[in-house]
Amino acid sequence: MIEFDEQKKRLVLKLVYYGPALSGKTTNLLCLHDLLTKEGRGDLMMLDTKDDRTIYFDLLPFFLKTPSGLKIKVKVYTVPGQVRHDATRKAVLQRADGVAFIADSQATEARNNSTSFDNLETNLSLVGLNIERIPLVVQYNKRDLDDIIDEANIRRVWDPTGIPVYLTSALKGWGVLESFADLARQTYHSIDKRYDLAGRHGLSSSEFVSRLTTRS
Repeated sequence: MIEFDEQKKRLVLKLVYYGPALSGKTTNLLCLHDLLTKEGRGDLMMLDTKDDRTIYFDLLPFFLKTPSGLKIKVKVYTVPGQVRHDATRKAVLQRADGVAFIADSQATEARNNSTSFDNLETNLSLVGLNIERIPLVVQYNKRDLDDIIDEANIRRVWDPTGIPVYLTSALKGWGVLESFADLARQTYHSIDKRYDLAGRHGLSSSEFVSRLTTRS
């Protein structure tokens, strides 16, 4: 659901962090916001509540300009994890161009991860998106904790799907930027195939990711 205006030379990409409650979606964005360049970086907007850390969304805009003058804005949202906020999750997913699924690595959370991923697939379908076509990465967060799901079991489940999987700790900063870079690359590549952004606007997917993920 790309927001692209050729005449105004404006492209807006929307990436959504999805997953069960307390899996680390907000911590991912806080970490990402700290890691990336301050130039053109917008403020991180957050709404905390007693029941859920992110009842609505976090917003992280970046502004890039291609050699042709095309302005690219990237928005990164999180969704609330609690079931009671499912309507909000669907609203945030609308017009998403890419999704990062943040799973909780704690062994006790395996069922919640599965339920949340099923919910993601359902809600994508309800807003007119196909989980098999949308750019997607999976992050198993909280790898710094004890009693976590074994990596071999994670690979056994996810490797057959072809979906990239990252083992991360948003609290420590492990793998957060790498996961984001992969999602950004996939998303830009999917748009480039449709609009020939590299040929017409002079910005390849590798250059896009490099500029987007430059550290502060």
